[in-house]
Amino acid sequence: MDDHMSGALTPKVLLVDDEQDILELLKYNLEREGYQVATSLNGRDALRTAKQFRPDLIVLDIMMPGMDGVEVCNQLRNMPEFKQTLITFLSARGEDYSQIAGFEAGADDYITKPIRPKVFVSKVKALLKRSSSDRPEGHVLEANGIRVDLEKVMVHVGDQELQLPKKEFELLVLLIGKPGKVFKRDEIYSQIWGNELFVGDRTIDVHIRKLREKIGDDRIKTIKGIGYKFDA
Repeated sequence: MDDHMSGALTPKVLLVDDEQDILELLKYNLEREGYQVATSLNGRDALRTAKQFRPDLIVLDIMMPGMDGVEVCNQLRNMPEFKQTLITFLSARGEDYSQIAGFEAGADDYITKPIRPKVFVSKVKALLKRSSSDRPEGHVLEANGIRVDLEKVMVHVGDQELQLPKKEFELLVLLIGKPGKVFKRDEIYSQIWGNELFVGDRTIDVHIRKLREKIGDDRIKTIKGIGYKFDA
């Protein structure tokens, strides 16, 4: 096991793909880096395995027979225990619409095939590294009728309690942390997805729209051609 893994909980990764050779290749390279890895060849088995294995990251092939990756992601996000689990799609389809479908389902990132194992491992590391960044315990953010509990990862809009998917929560924390500040799109990409990850141009738009649907359209303002701000 590599030094960077020693003395810490070993991250667990679930790989889901209907191609056995891809699973074996990615599993081998992740295990060399010290990760615990489980694999599934189809969506239904992935749901069962996820409940037993409780991974930190799930890598889902988007095109699978039976239940595809989007449906698996949707079902996972509807389970409280997987609201905050990192989910990234792995697919040969690079069209914009398939990326949007993935983000609509609650995915955190999108990786296209074919992919070199070293690049894949570096992306996994980057995802998990950003995920493990510490939030100040017990810290609460409040503005414009919204209360965000960073320790419990919960959002209250008036009397309504929301549990947001990971990236939507992080986006809200970024914006509400500095009410009135205009965050440029590049700054949002860097803060939420990291410079090491490659995500589609529509990523921010999809996440902002989903966030507005849950907290209200009037709280997040679009600054055309620049970015977004949380209206205090």
